[in-house]
This record gives sequence, C-alpha cells and structure tokens, in this order.
Amino acid sequence: MFTSIVAAVIVLGFLILFHEMGHFLVAKRVGVGVLKFSIGFGPKLFGRQYGSTEYVVSAIPLGGFVKMIGEDPEEEVSEADLPHSFSSKPLWQRTAIVLAGPFANLLLAFLAFTLVFALYGAQVPGEAALVGGLIEGMPAKQAGLQKGDLIVAVDGKPIENWEQLSESISGSGGKSLNLAVERSGQRLDLAITPESKDDKNIFGEVQGKAFRIGIERGFVTEEVSLIAAVGMGASQTYWWVKTLVLSIWKLIRGSIPADQIGGPILIVQAAGEQAQKGLEDLLHFLAMISVNLAVLNLLPIPVLDGGHLFFFLIEGVLRRPLAIRHREIAQQVGLVVLIGLMAFALYNDIARNLQSWWG
Repeated sequence: MFTSIVAAVIVLGFLILFHEMGHFLVAKRVGVGVLKFSIGFGPKLFGRQYGSTEYVVSAIPLGGFVKMIGEDPEEEVSEADLPHSFSSKPLWQRTAIVLAGPFANLLLAFLAFTLVFALYGAQVPGEAALVGGLIEGMPAKQAGLQKGDLIVAVDGKPIENWEQLSESISGSGGKSLNLAVERSGQRLDLAITPESKDDKNIFGEVQGKAFRIGIERGFVTEEVSLIAAVGMGASQTYWWVKTLVLSIWKLIRGSIPADQIGGPILIVQAAGEQAQKGLEDLLHFLAMISVNLAVLNLLPIPVLDGGHLFFFLIEGVLRRPLAIRHREIAQQVGLVVLIGLMAFALYNDIARNLQSWWG
C-alpha cells in the first residue's frame, strides 16, 4: 500500500507540475505577473522565493495552482502592477493562458506514449491462438489452462489463428469443447465448457450475449523507429482523447453506469500496480492519467479551466466580462458540483473495495 501511495503521489505531482507549468510559462510569455506557483493545496510544506514568484509545495497533492496578479476581478491592483495584471490582458491572451494547462498535459501524454513506443516497441495482437492471460473464476482458469498455452485444435478441428479459436468458442452454444493445447513442447487435452456472458464494448456497454471461456489474446512486440514512435505517440494520444470524450458523453446519457467512475483510491491502487510491473506500464499509466486530467479540466464547470473558458466565451459574445456577482454564483455552484463528483467517485472506490473484500 505504501508503494502505491508513493507511486500515485509521484505521478499526480508530476502531472500537476506539468499542467501548472503550462499556465505559468504562457502567463510569463504574455507579461502577466505570477505571485505564486503551488504544487498541491492546503498548508505550505516548503517553498522559496525567486524574483517576484514564490514556488511552494503544499500538503494536499491532489491539485495545484498559479496565482497571477489581477486574476481575481475584485482584486485591487496597483497602478504599477496594472500592465502585468491578468484581467487587463486581451481576451485571446487570457484564453491562451487557461488553455496552456490542458495542452501541457496532452503534450506530456504524447511524450510518454512516444517514449514507450521508442524504448519498448509496439504491442500488437498476435495472430496465433496463444493464451495471453486468464480471467479469474472463468472456465479456462478452472480447467487448468495457463498463460502461454498455444491452442492448436478444438474438437479435433485444427486452429491456425485467434479468429478461428474465437469463432469456435462463440459458436459452441455452451457445449463442452475439447481443446488440444501445446505447453512447453507437450500436448495436452482439456475439456472446457464456455459460459454465456454479457458482450461488452470498450465503454462497458452491453451489446448482447456471447459464449466465453475467459482467455485474453496474446500480444507480440514489434520494434518501432523513432519517427514511427512519434507518429504512434500522436495517434495514441488522439485515440485516448476521443475515447474519454465519448465516455463522458455516454455517462451523461446514462448508457454507461455511473459506478464506473473512479476516484483517488482507484488511482492509488492502479499507480501501485503499474509501478510494480515496471517503467513501461508506469509511463503508459502516466500518459492515460495525463489525458484524463487535460480533458476533465476542459469541462465547462466553474473553478476548472473549462469554466474559465466558458466565461471567456460569454465575454466574447457580450463584448464585456460577465458580472462579478454572476461569476461568483456560478463558481459556488461549480464548486459544489465538483465536490459532489469527487465524493461520488470516492464512494464508488470504497464500494468497489468492500465488494472485493466480501466477495
């Protein structure tokens, strides 16, 4: 558990650092004064003043912020600081500052994915009917099938690839199958009865029933050139962005159960698991969480980057900033919504763990 917490803190801290650095660098570039650069919330643990900016690390590593001169519309700004005030800058510059945080996280995800492909190659589905993994409680595991087994025949019919194996299992009608298996140079015969299970897509939506025995497809590693790794890193980042946006839309529509939402406990557990597997899995996990942070921050909820962008959109349409009172009300509502979502995600984490412990 300690390893999981340390891994989660390192991953989240690095993601937040990158996110806030995006805001910070663009703010500095357009001449906005930055008073504080904080990793984390709550009480200050330690920090140091460099120039006009105080750099601090705070006690709660689940966020961070960049405090700029004039960021609060009600803040009184001196005559000398007015040229460096956030609120005095043109709308496009303020928009660029806000967008820089999510963009930095997408850039980090792209770099992490590219590094994984360049260092470790690409994992592609194998053509052979090779068992890449087993699902607990399913017939294959119970019958004695093992990871790495090669299935060469079903009921005496030769199996040449994964597609043939999949068709044989799904078309079994639930009848017992005799699988001929090659393992460490030996041939074994195993009787396995497929079970009818919900057929789900990547979003967890049920699309019907299908017969399964509980095996996962094996993958093979292909070497990738640096140029190809860059292209694959960009493609993988885009795929995750698209998939996450679709997932959010499906959650709103109710086609994905709300209990699929995960919170801090799930992140800690996942970070620990990936850290134990090695650097490749940890980098992949960091990239996925970075995409999540970028996309979720762009939701039009006040107190998030997307909320600020929504206010800027209104300002662009009205040709004037939204009234401070209206903005305050929206931010209060947004904070309640955000806290409610975090509480719900934490509840899901706890319920998921209790269900796992109690079986």
